[in-house]
Amino acid sequence: MAPDLLVRRARPQDAAAISCLNNVFANEGQMLRRTPEMVALAIDDYVVVQTAAGGLLACGALKEYSPSVAEVAAVAVSRSAHGMGLGRAIVGAVEGLARKRGIYDLFALTLQPEFFAAIGYLRVDRARYPEKIRRDCVGCARRFACNEICFARSLMLDEAARAA
Repeated sequence: MAPDLLVRRARPQDAAAISCLNNVFANEGQMLRRTPEMVALAIDDYVVVQTAAGGLLACGALKEYSPSVAEVAAVAVSRSAHGMGLGRAIVGAVEGLARKRGIYDLFALTLQPEFFAAIGYLRVDRARYPEKIRRDCVGCARRFACNEICFARSLMLDEAARAA
């Protein structure tokens, strides 16, 4: 990642830019649409990559389902910044947020399986996360034609492996 870029927690004034970045990919069927109001309501769960000039190049969020389980959600990187490691930086920041909150079981539903596999997530059956299915999938317009793939990572196992 370039040294003039900053990974930080999102702020209320970032909601519109996050929504805009997200919806570029939502318009292509790659993500679910998020309005600025939806982002604003969950702004404390978002992280962003900011340029020196203040523009946002990437975003992602931690979506909690229980005290121990959360989703890495809404990861989007501006096309102009693809290949710069910003997706990896965003997921790392989301994982850091999860650790601060005491959450160690993370999963992601994605149409970009190569990305999550490359950063150490393992493919799992989405049925492993009934909280997600009950809360989000049941009401999703794509539920009968969903082609997202579920990946997971145990931050607890990662820390144990580092300590060994």
